[in-house]
Amino acid sequence: MTNAILTGLMLGGMYALIAMGLTLQYGVARIMNLSYGEFLIAAAFASHWLFTGWAISPFVGLALVVPLAFVLNFAIYKLLLTPLVRRAPNRDALEVDSILATFGLTFVIQGSMLALFGGAYYSYSFLAFPVQFLGETVAANRLAALGITILLGLALYLALTRTRAGTAVRAVAVDPFAAQLVAINVPQASALTFALGGALGAAAGVLVSTFLTFSASSGVVFTMKALIVVVMGGVGNMLGCLVAGLALGLSEALVASYVDPGLTLAVNFALFLTVLLVKPAGLFGRATR
Repeated sequence: MTNAILTGLMLGGMYALIAMGLTLQYGVARIMNLSYGEFLIAAAFASHWLFTGWAISPFVGLALVVPLAFVLNFAIYKLLLTPLVRRAPNRDALEVDSILATFGLTFVIQGSMLALFGGAYYSYSFLAFPVQFLGETVAANRLAALGITILLGLALYLALTRTRAGTAVRAVAVDPFAAQLVAINVPQASALTFALGGALGAAAGVLVSTFLTFSASSGVVFTMKALIVVVMGGVGNMLGCLVAGLALGLSEALVASYVDPGLTLAVNFALFLTVLLVKPAGLFGRATR
């Protein structure tokens, strides 16, 4: 039981990190990014290439991949999504336009990765040895990934709650129109937040690549998991992402260990639907009237 719980916490922490990037993009920039998982897998391939081709540790690779992802997502927001933001008459229209645009972007990125890497599954051996933790044997790469996930989560929390830029981001998330009245550059804040969300997704991709196999078509799975966590936790709520991610990870680990690994996806959706039936706005979301 302890091993299953520990595995669930590690998996849940990763789900929370993945979802935090998407909740920044959707909760602040108002962009429902369906290509989110493709960027995550692209980062996983980048980490694989750096490690197998140049013997660069994934942890060092983070310092290369994450800034690149930030710049790339910033450029995508400015070039592709800003015109949609300007012409959208309201938030609902922007959501529809962003879904269509990023849905198309999904196929562009996925097709490019299939052309470069084919449909095979990839993995590499990094810290692939057992260690003792809390009296249980766990894989060192999963434990290291959990540690970095915690550090990234704390850094994001402090950035959002202890800095002027973080205060501006939270103001835009609550009410972009009111934020403009206090001299906050909403378009710039949205672009930077979208880029930060993409950078978090890339960081998650690098970490995931150290202990999971992946392929060019795996992105949709991570997008789906991120959406489940974001909606379960409450759109735009970081604490909700953490709680929902841990709940999802624990449910998967317990079901895989004591019931049937083939039922994990079914349990995910059952948990998702149960939360929506009880709290339609999510665990920490605010119901709109």
